[in-house]
Amino acid sequence: MAALSPAYRIAAAVALGVVAVVVCVHLGMVFLSLAPANTVSKRHGKAVEAWVYPEFEQNWKLFAPNPLQQNIAVQARAELRTKDGGVRTTGWVDLSAEDGAAIDHNPVPSHTEQNELRRAWDFLVSTHNAESRPVGTRGALSEEYVRRIVVMRLGREPDIRSQGVVQRVQVRSETVNVPPPSWSGERISTRPAYRVLPWWTVTADEAAGGVR
Repeated sequence: MAALSPAYRIAAAVALGVVAVVVCVHLGMVFLSLAPANTVSKRHGKAVEAWVYPEFEQNWKLFAPNPLQQNIAVQARAELRTKDGGVRTTGWVDLSAEDGAAIDHNPVPSHTEQNELRRAWDFLVSTHNAESRPVGTRGALSEEYVRRIVVMRLGREPDIRSQGVVQRVQVRSETVNVPPPSWSGERISTRPAYRVLPWWTVTADEAAGGVR
């Protein structure tokens, strides 16, 4: 560059600038084509496809699976047989929130707190139809698995344990969409949606704390 005349230097600098801009645009377009759907790719999807396809098409995804865009909390309540022979229904206990509180600011959270309840709920949802009825033998197994986790977790609650013996439990999920960033023009509802399962009868062994 030092040996070039001023005119050639300017031309070379402009050419390098153009190449740099094209490279940045190309990398950005490829990134958007591979990334999960987002505000930018939704708004400029046609331009991204026109740039990438067919010459620069990729057969892999940057994120697999796509990150969740919803917060799903698993909550449960119990029907108790009180000491005086009566029946009482507890309020809803947010089990996912308890796991989240145990994980926050913990440098080495346990595998149970991170995955047990979440994976159990995913297992149940994948083996039940839209009416929350089990499909096949794995559906019944998933119900038993979730029920035992819920009974064990509720049994740890001092207010519930002191009031009586668990006879039945009910589970629901609360799903809330993650709000878009403030600079986005996208509008989505952030009102919670609930999926409520039927009441499940608790076995004597489970109610007595036989499940660990």
